Amino acid sequence: MKKFFTAKVKIILAAALCLAITLAVIGAVTRGATGGEKIVGTLLSPFRSAAAAVTRQVERLYDYAFRYEALEAENEALKARIASMEADVRSAQTYQRENEHLKALLNLQNDHEDYSFLSAYVTSWDASNWKSACTISQGTEAGIAEGMCAVTEHGQVIGMVTEAGRGWATITTILDPSMEVSASITASGYTGVIQGSYDNDGMLRMNYLPTDAVIRNNDQVVTTGSTLYPKGLILGYIADAGMDEAGVGKFAMVRPAAAFDDLEQLFLIADYES
Repeated sequence: MKKFFTAKVKIILAAALCLAITLAVIGAVTRGATGGEKIVGTLLSPFRSAAAAVTRQVERLYDYAFRYEALEAENEALKARIASMEADVRSAQTYQRENEHLKALLNLQNDHEDYSFLSAYVTSWDASNWKSACTISQGTEAGIAEGMCAVTEHGQVIGMVTEAGRGWATITTILDPSMEVSASITASGYTGVIQGSYDNDGMLRMNYLPTDAVIRNNDQVVTTGSTLYPKGLILGYIADAGMDEAGVGKFAMVRPAAAFDDLEQLFLIADYES
């Protein structure tokens, strides 16, 4: 239907129009003729009526053809305009989210004046039962280096830069089983080590807790502070607890604070006072 009036159809319509015009001319010539000519005119009368009908039909078809092509062109123009408007809306939404991230980051910066931040966007994920990492849009040319801690605008720990190139870097997240972070439960002060889980259920495990530790659900877990992770960054919240396999200590299952599934922008702590 996109090319309903093809070149062949247009040629047929043009031929029909020529025939109609020819018959109309013949009709005009017979007007005011002699008796014999009037007989010929009478014989041609049906053809003149047919010519008039064909002419009207051809005019309607031509008019429809041109209107159809004009509407088709207008439709394509409207589609292009709508696509452009949708792109503008997506850009505005992106800028709005970025503005909200930066506002929240400003609050974090005010709480930690010794922090220096770099911003980057997540470009891809590499997640499986054995690995959890993402690639970001900035690298060494922006000052990003291996060992930098990655957080959200709310100070929730994402992970650490484990590899950096000129225009990219890899963040290995705290969900990765190879990552270990020294942590403490804010309500009780118990300390342990946070590690990713092989079960790939999106949970963290806090090991090496005292056997007699009283652990409550929803208690906040934060970093204890080290050369890699500043003190007091949010890791997650207690979801469950139990005795370890050896029966000599407790462990706790921790729900990560950061929403990894919705992560699109993160911040690297480039410098801080440990």
